Amino acid sequence: MKTTNINFIGNRNIALIFSGLLSLISIVALSVQGLQMGIDFTGGTLIEVGYQKPADLTVLRATLDESGFPDATVQNFGTAKDVLIRLKLQEGVSSADLSTKVLDAINKHTAEPASLRRVEFVGPQVGDDLAQDGFLALLYSTIGILIYVAWRFEWKFSLGAIIATLHDVIVTLGMFSLLGMEFDLTVLAAVLALIGYSLNDTIVVYDRIRENFILLRNKTTEEMMNISVNVTLSRTIMTSLTVILVLASLFFLGGEVIHGFAVVLLFGVFFGTYSSIFIASPMALILGVSPQDLIPAAKSEHLDNLP
Repeated sequence: MKTTNINFIGNRNIALIFSGLLSLISIVALSVQGLQMGIDFTGGTLIEVGYQKPADLTVLRATLDESGFPDATVQNFGTAKDVLIRLKLQEGVSSADLSTKVLDAINKHTAEPASLRRVEFVGPQVGDDLAQDGFLALLYSTIGILIYVAWRFEWKFSLGAIIATLHDVIVTLGMFSLLGMEFDLTVLAAVLALIGYSLNDTIVVYDRIRENFILLRNKTTEEMMNISVNVTLSRTIMTSLTVILVLASLFFLGGEVIHGFAVVLLFGVFFGTYSSIFIASPMALILGVSPQDLIPAAKSEHLDNLP
């Protein structure tokens, strides 16, 4: 791809206002509506049943509602013949008794009965532990990013990378909250993968900025950053498109199990690409990064004396 000459850094104020609005909407959505936690975190029972023909989910939901399970979540699992039923935690009822009641209820008015495939139970304490461990995983990964980027580049770049990564995570989770999709361990794994992807994109841009601090000494910091973003743009776009193709395949062909994972990463790849261009570098510029932050004094003097 031909190297572009787009004034990304010059339009940083527009991008930062847009990102601020997205982040605000996401924070409000997460505060008011929250995330629809799956039974991995809340505790409950998961029942998988199978049919010989495609199941009518509308009829199943109505049947379970009439049978005393109004909060049951019913969805296809892999194929139209496989159905996954999620039930919230019910005190005093074992998973075996609960699965029997559910199977009796959905087979009551059907000529072709469903067969029970599996039953899984997650206790409330296990769910609390998983939620806590997931939060700690996000916290530790963020701290690790801060330390790594500060060591490899400079603390101003480190803060820029953290702000860009947090932006991607907050906006992605906000979209997840607005869509009302279930947040489970698979989705949490996708969020952690998103952090790595977003950081990798940012590091590529930062690496080129560091090189250009030495090579383009007659340019201002803003001009040099803009050139660096444009030079890496083709690589960023090609990488993102390749990942999106894979994620689109998982989204449409991977089945219900991988659906949440693919949705999070589709949002994340888009926002990760956006933030590496419009947030990471502009934030480092706002924090006052300069060639002197990355070029040792002795080396800088030597370069100044070169013809």
